[in-house]
Amino acid sequence: MSKTSASILSDPLVRATREQAWQDALPGIAGGHEEGGFVVQDSAGSLKVVRWPIGAQNSIILPPHPGCQIGGDDIVASFHTHPNLGSDFLQEPGETDKRSVRSDPDLKGAEYVGEFVISEAIIYMMTPAGQVREVSDTQTFFAEK
Repeated sequence: MSKTSASILSDPLVRATREQAWQDALPGIAGGHEEGGFVVQDSAGSLKVVRWPIGAQNSIILPPHPGCQIGGDDIVASFHTHPNLGSDFLQEPGETDKRSVRSDPDLKGAEYVGEFVISEAIIYMMTPAGQVREVSDTQTFFAEK
């Protein structure tokens, strides 16, 4: 059963995990680091989140995900944070973000909808082709339970 970006974004477990990742990233002018993860769908259609290792101030490394799968489950989305709010940092997805998603052959599964980027003000969605759109106001999104 295919999931949409809206259904993935609104899933209660996924929402709570993204909010926790945002808090874990220590957003602010200094000291933040990127956090992220894969949203996977098991054979029963349930969603769960597999968090990635902690990233650096403005980068993160994805764990291996051959065939757009982790542990035999299909990856349906990925996400990472942009917690650094200083003028030297982009809040929106940058060219490196877009290129990383667009050129990753293991993020081309039939169920993969793209990558969410969580910033202080906006949650963005990058499609597998690297196109970006705004999907939600961050504070409103986290306030909706």
